[in-house]
Amino acid sequence: MAVALWKSLLQTTKSRLSLQRGMSLYNSAHGFEEEEIKKKLQQFGGGSINLSKENNGIGVLTLNNPKLMNAFTGTMMLELQERVTELENWKDGKGLIIHGAENTFCSGSDLNAVRAMSSPQDGMNICMFMQNTLTRLKRLPLISVALVQGKALGGGAEFTTACDFRLMTPGSEIRFVHKQMGLVPGWGGAARLVQIVGSGAALKLLSGALKVDPERAVHLGLAEETLPSSDETRSLEEAQAWLNQYTKGPGEVIQAVKKVITAGRELQLEAALRAEKDIFGTVWGRPANLHAVAQSTKHK
Repeated sequence: MAVALWKSLLQTTKSRLSLQRGMSLYNSAHGFEEEEIKKKLQQFGGGSINLSKENNGIGVLTLNNPKLMNAFTGTMMLELQERVTELENWKDGKGLIIHGAENTFCSGSDLNAVRAMSSPQDGMNICMFMQNTLTRLKRLPLISVALVQGKALGGGAEFTTACDFRLMTPGSEIRFVHKQMGLVPGWGGAARLVQIVGSGAALKLLSGALKVDPERAVHLGLAEETLPSSDETRSLEEAQAWLNQYTKGPGEVIQAVKKVITAGRELQLEAALRAEKDIFGTVWGRPANLHAVAQSTKHK
């Protein structure tokens, strides 16, 4: 009995630490050959993942490969991992907007890389690599929003589910086209989609490869709302204004809020409660808390 309790406590501690440190899902123990797949991905260049960090604590991550509807090349996958690491270390960050260059979101993977790395082992390594990266993205202590302009197809649709929220512009669509490619989602999109819309709706979206326009996405709970403008610059401004209502306040408090939600989503109840206790301890009696108490902050 004592051994079983010790193992349970150890597993709980590991789970809490994995959320705090941004640890990945897979390593060599799972057959993940990270360095090998990185070398292969490096051979397929083009496009970029650009990140700007504003003084208000809002970051903007841009998928930039407009010639291929912002499809992920191998080097873009590597750059995404680097940007996520940078965001994990952004002490002043509060929010993140992800969008695609030139008014479209992302069409998934670059087919040139897909054709060249078609072996089962390569496929599994890419799957684990992208699941690692997008899980770390989802766990960022930042409130994240996918701004869906134009099309989010396949892996692009999966990418949107790694964000906390999705906003869509008029005429845009999200579509899980994997069935038409003889596949299922491999970047974690199916598991996250079930969490967002439920298993029944997720099954329909995947098995039917259905086009989800903004109205349907809002109805399903896949998107928060449809923004007024389809103009690239204007819709980005609208997304920033939408996100600002949730990122007002000190960065350490916003980050703590995101952390307790992540713990509640991913951990079993007792482990989530302990994680919440630990996170609570990082803000209680700290400057933001003491200032609010001194000001006798009233809630209107």
